[in-house]
Amino acid sequence: MKFGRSDFKRIRSSMLLSLAMLFCGSLTVYYAINDRRQAQRTQANTARVLSGADAKLKQVSNEESEVKKKSLIFNQLQERGVIGDEQRLEWIELLKDIRDRRRLLDLEYEIAPQRQIEGSSDNDFSFYASAMKLQVKLLHEEDLERLLADLRSQAKALIMARSCTVSRLPIVSDEHANLLAACEIDWITLRNSAKR
Repeated sequence: MKFGRSDFKRIRSSMLLSLAMLFCGSLTVYYAINDRRQAQRTQANTARVLSGADAKLKQVSNEESEVKKKSLIFNQLQERGVIGDEQRLEWIELLKDIRDRRRLLDLEYEIAPQRQIEGSSDNDFSFYASAMKLQVKLLHEEDLERLLADLRSQAKALIMARSCTVSRLPIVSDEHANLLAACEIDWITLRNSAKR
């Protein structure tokens, strides 16, 4: 079968319609691909924005958690009386109370002037220490451990024993103490240095 000019006239409208449909289909595919690329770019931008927002949210959440922890520590220190001016009179009364409660034979102390701890300034707050030389006569070493434990748990300051030496006392018939402890203790407080 041969295809002639007369046959072309019959299929011309179908061919034109096919070409028009092909053109429309091509345009549709082109716009679909273009829209898809645009949607992918928008999705990538949205993912970057979302990722950045998520990172900021995590950072804020971490900072909030850190502030809560520091606030809790600050409140605990404040409740315990560590924050604020030193309270030497209460410290002395506490030492006398422990001496009486623990039945310590002899307790002597000397408190040095308060000094700022170097490198402790953080914004408005600074740590201050008052050094105390403490001598106490003991029946046995456990009395010293109890004394320091009582100070750490009850004092309105942080207690840091820098050194303690225990030596044996000479035997005297009317003396009940066997040992002499000499300690250097720092009474540490936290104070708003901007108010000073």
